[in-house]
Amino acid sequence: MASGAGFSVRFWGVRGSIACAGPQTARYGGNTAALEVRCGERRLLFDAGTGIRYLGNALEAAGRARLEADLFLSHTHFDHICGLPFFKPFFTPQNRFRLWAGHLGGRMALRQVLAEFMMSPLFPVPPEVFRAEIDYRDFAAGETLELGDGIRLRTAPLNHPDGATGYRVEYGGRALCYVTDTEHVPGAPDRNVLGLIAGADLVIYDCTYTDEEYAEGEVVGWGHSTWQEAVRLCRAAGARRLAIFHHEPDRSDEALDAIGAQAAAEFAGALVAREGMTLDL
Repeated sequence: MASGAGFSVRFWGVRGSIACAGPQTARYGGNTAALEVRCGERRLLFDAGTGIRYLGNALEAAGRARLEADLFLSHTHFDHICGLPFFKPFFTPQNRFRLWAGHLGGRMALRQVLAEFMMSPLFPVPPEVFRAEIDYRDFAAGETLELGDGIRLRTAPLNHPDGATGYRVEYGGRALCYVTDTEHVPGAPDRNVLGLIAGADLVIYDCTYTDEEYAEGEVVGWGHSTWQEAVRLCRAAGARRLAIFHHEPDRSDEALDAIGAQAAAEFAGALVAREGMTLDL
C-alpha cells in the first residue's frame, strides 16, 4: 500500500469521564470519546462515548445502502460505551459491525458486559434490539490484529482500573496510536506505551490532568495521565505529532487554549483535539 493512500482520523468526542455541555466547552466539545479512522475504504471506530451518536447520525445521513466497520473499545467504563445504544447504524439490518475488546482478560466476554450494561433497571431495552449483524470479538491486549487490506493493529495493555487497551494502527507506511485511560508512574516511563508509540506519526494520548494537578495526589489511582507525560513519552519514542485528548470535564475552552500553547512550546507537534477535527497522516 502506498504511503499516500488515504489515512485519517476524525474526532467525534474528546472529553473524558462524563459529557459536559455548555458555553465553557463549546469550542473543543463536551462529548466523550469517539474516533473515526479511515484507512482507504475501510472504517475503524474507536470507543463509543456520547460522540458516537453524532457519527452514527452522519453515517445515516450519507444514505449508504450497507455499512460495515470495526469498533475497537479501549475499555468498557461507562463514558466509553454509553453512546452504543444511540448509534443509529446498529438498527439497520443490512449493516455489519465487529466489536472488539482486549482488556477483559477472560473475566467476562464483551457480549456479556454490554448485555449487563443494557439491562433493567439501568436501561429499558437489551442489545437484542439491534438489527444489524454484530460480531463480538474478545482478544488479549498485547496481540497484533491483522485486519486485511494492509491494516495492522498492534495492541498493548494500559494501566487503568479494570484494564484498558492501547492501539497502534499501521497502514500505508504510517502509524496512528490511540492511548487513552492510562495512568503513568512519575519518573518511570511506561514501557508498554513507549513500545506502542515508537516512531508513530500521530499519538492520541490521555491528557486528563496536568503534572501539577496529579502531584496534589487526589487523582492518583484514578487511571489517567497528564499532557506533560504525553510530551515526555512522545519525545522518548520519537513520535511526530501529539493530540491532547480525554479532556477533564471541568476544563474550559480557555484552559485548553493555554494547555495547547504550553504543549506546542515544548513539543512542536502538539495540538489539542477538538470535536470535528480531522487529521491526515
